[in-house]
Amino acid sequence: MIRAASRAGQDDTIAEASPGALELARRVLAIEADAVRALIGRIDERFQAAVTLILSCRGRVTVSGIGKSGHIARKVASTLSSTGTPAYFVHPAEAIHGDLGMIRPEDLFIGISHSGESEELLRLVPLLKRQGAKLIAITGKPQSSLAREADVHLDAGVAQEACPLNLAPTASTTAALALGDALAIALLDARGFSSDDFARSHPGGTLGRRLLTHVADVMRRGTEVPAVRESATLKEAVLEMSRGRMGMTGIVDEAGRVKGVFTDGDLRRALEKTTDFNAAAVADVMTVDPRTIHPEALAVEAVQLMERHKVNQLLVVGAGHELVGALNMHDLFRAKVL
Repeated sequence: MIRAASRAGQDDTIAEASPGALELARRVLAIEADAVRALIGRIDERFQAAVTLILSCRGRVTVSGIGKSGHIARKVASTLSSTGTPAYFVHPAEAIHGDLGMIRPEDLFIGISHSGESEELLRLVPLLKRQGAKLIAITGKPQSSLAREADVHLDAGVAQEACPLNLAPTASTTAALALGDALAIALLDARGFSSDDFARSHPGGTLGRRLLTHVADVMRRGTEVPAVRESATLKEAVLEMSRGRMGMTGIVDEAGRVKGVFTDGDLRRALEKTTDFNAAAVADVMTVDPRTIHPEALAVEAVQLMERHKVNQLLVVGAGHELVGALNMHDLFRAKVL
């Protein structure tokens, strides 16, 4: 036990984690893993029917539950929405006090309840049926009232809860959540939902930036792009490279087409073998046919190209291989693509 001073100046006893905490934690994870694993054998024609029913829904998908199942329902609705199946959560208690007006005959209702006997959900069933909305139930009791009234029932039953008292919803909520994820991903695949579609639903996060940011959005342009003609001297190229502060300069012909690149590494190699620095031509020491990228490419593709070829900068070229920009790893860090 640990003794600690209370606000009143008295000693309070703070309980320490027992040596059995680690074993109990492992047991919880094992029970929940087994609960999810058991679902695999239940992915059958009923699951297929649920997917088909959602795909054929001409309205919206409503997901509902109360208590811990309500939290799972919110997560399932969120996952469906972010993977191509617009869905929203409605609280069953609020539904019977007016929010049921949000549900139309062409909508589909997913009710989540481990017992399948949640009074708040069951009170909605006749109202939903009267409106003509379809009902999918996810419960742990195939013989429950909610399961029997559903158009499709998905069995999320578990052998036991992970709670030592077998009371707190733990394994059962994990199983329901996993089944909801399985539905969402099956629907994603059926709809041909792509990474671009996913990014449009997540424009504000890191994922959105990685999937939606293009090279043109982060590249340097105009006078910020260091460049010299292929007829330039080595000294002129070094001065331009210093001005641009990118550790390189592009080498272009009279039409502005990229002929090469001159980098810090090229400079070190040139100093080892060049005796007359002022008279040397940059064309003799530049890297010919350097790695380039187009402005419409995704910024994450630039990252992959740099990592694959172990370079820190890229020249950006247009359709005619003309130099239109440049970027380096620092530009990608600033854009939070990395």
